[in-house]
Amino acid sequence: MSLPSGKDFRPSWPLTSGHIQTMLSSSGVRRMLLPKAAREVLEGAEIVVVDAGDGVRLSGAFTAQKVHAQPRGLAVLFHGWEGSVDSTYVLQTGSRLLREGWDIFRLNFRDHGDSHSMNEALFHSCRIDEVVHALGDIAQRWPARPMALAGFSLGGNFALRAAMHTSRAGIPLSYVLAVCPIIDPAEGLFSLEKAAPWFYQAYFMHKWRQSLRAKQAAFPQHVYFEMSELKQNLRGLTEALVLRHTDFGSLQSYLDGYSVAGDIMQAMQIPATILTARDDPVIPVAAFEKLQLPPNVELDIAEHGGHCGFIRGRNMTSFTDDYIAARFNAVADGG
Repeated sequence: MSLPSGKDFRPSWPLTSGHIQTMLSSSGVRRMLLPKAAREVLEGAEIVVVDAGDGVRLSGAFTAQKVHAQPRGLAVLFHGWEGSVDSTYVLQTGSRLLREGWDIFRLNFRDHGDSHSMNEALFHSCRIDEVVHALGDIAQRWPARPMALAGFSLGGNFALRAAMHTSRAGIPLSYVLAVCPIIDPAEGLFSLEKAAPWFYQAYFMHKWRQSLRAKQAAFPQHVYFEMSELKQNLRGLTEALVLRHTDFGSLQSYLDGYSVAGDIMQAMQIPATILTARDDPVIPVAAFEKLQLPPNVELDIAEHGGHCGFIRGRNMTSFTDDYIAARFNAVADGG
């Protein structure tokens, strides 16, 4: 049986608009309209803390499947920037995979969800070592095989980078799939500033400032930022926090630190798929078209879908559910 591809996603108007797809993808309206089945992964979920190395702890949620006598495998899901294990797209994908017989682990990155009080140091996007260490702990504690990983947006970027580390770390990851991942962070930042409509940056900045305030409230003895820094734009606040809280000497060095652009993914040793949309207003498609990929990495560019949208119609379900489930199942079935 052939696997679904990006060309199979053909939404009708007005869902042919990348902006509408993007705005609906994480909207409260979508969350309300989703069918009950999209929340099944919440039923019986076990809230857990995983070891991320060097005293770092990350939170997550594990849900065991009840479809088969044995699970089809373990599916690990990464949310996007300022998302969480309870983001709509994570719940929807997790619920679909649960019905397919997969055990599900949803991981919160540092300072996401309600985890601000767990670690004193701030989250930043170059903290890949702790995510890889957490994957190792997850693989040991929930040993269902195969183990497959899917991530969205920044979570897709983390998923791709983690997959390039797992073989060296001895983590039995079989497959990785990234939906609209950040490829070149510097280009993405420039796009949000210059090319994307103003409300995208306003949305992300509002959520980020809320998160930073929650972090400050969790550790009042620690000064994370000055109020004048918090009032800056995306580039200014990012640079201020990079210089204050990381060892990177410049904003550009930090952005390069989590890039997967150019030929970086030549190091990928397991099968991988990247799904994006040509009309994504947040991450320019040009970054994907410049990638130099090995044969085991599939790049699939759909004409429509926006940023992590791919919404099919009024029920607000996403084409990515079928897409991810089909590829995960093929891995489990040896296809």
